[in-house]
Amino acid sequence: MSDKITGLTNDVIKQMAGTPSLRLREIMESAVRHLHAFANEVQLTPEEWIAGISFLTETGQMCNANRQEFILLSDTLGLSSLVNLLHDQDGLSQATESSVLGPFFRENAPSLGHGESIAKPGNEGVAVSYYGQITDTDDTPIADANIQIWQTDSEGRYDIQLHGQEVMDMRGSFTSDSDGWYRARSVLPKSYPLPEDGPVRRMLTVQERHGYRPAHIHFLISAPGYKELVTALYLEGDPYLQSDTVFGVTTSKLIVTPSRDEMDPLSGLSSIRYDFKLAKGTADACRVGADVSKIHIQ
Repeated sequence: MSDKITGLTNDVIKQMAGTPSLRLREIMESAVRHLHAFANEVQLTPEEWIAGISFLTETGQMCNANRQEFILLSDTLGLSSLVNLLHDQDGLSQATESSVLGPFFRENAPSLGHGESIAKPGNEGVAVSYYGQITDTDDTPIADANIQIWQTDSEGRYDIQLHGQEVMDMRGSFTSDSDGWYRARSVLPKSYPLPEDGPVRRMLTVQERHGYRPAHIHFLISAPGYKELVTALYLEGDPYLQSDTVFGVTTSKLIVTPSRDEMDPLSGLSSIRYDFKLAKGTADACRVGADVSKIHIQ
């Protein structure tokens, strides 16, 4: 690296020296060093630079309250899963493993009672129940935990792709009972391709990647005094389990098989039982996808 390039990098970092937050300064200094080193390593041209800027600009323009194209970009580059893996090994080894939030999480999902269905009437597919217990890492039940569940329909489509902002379907918010149990009904989801109308899908096409996600059910679980858990359960036998385009299947522990379960309080349906363990912590020690207003970089 030439003296001029090294000098430029150092000059940028010097201007950040007064950043009050030590952690923010550490992050930004490292980001600048690695970004400059990347540009130098590949000998980035002005044309490539402006193409990259245009790509990121379009990615931002695709984001709204119901779709997060930047999260999708992070997912497809493996960054989301990397952050989750780093977080999981940081004192959370006994808690349930995390998975990616995905771009289609929506706030204010309908509040539903025990055993109610997240699938609105008219949804076809294989009926299934989801149930289990929310506990801490010592197996103590957690009452009144909030469990948000969302997924595609049986054709691999999210509500926002079908209905726009007007309708919430295949998603709901539940509360664990006094013994930590949750119960919900739905139809089995299906594997699906990422949205084809955005810059991230174009990137995957140029890279000759298939762009598919295996069938899965998203869970976001929170309770006072515990670290928020963002995870997903993946269906055994799906053809994309080993090549998930967002690298969400980081552990076999999150792969499940629907079966008839005599213990299921919603008898008569195929069941997926999964017990989730939350790690103790503060609300602002959040996972990817948490409410950004609660995140403070010290």
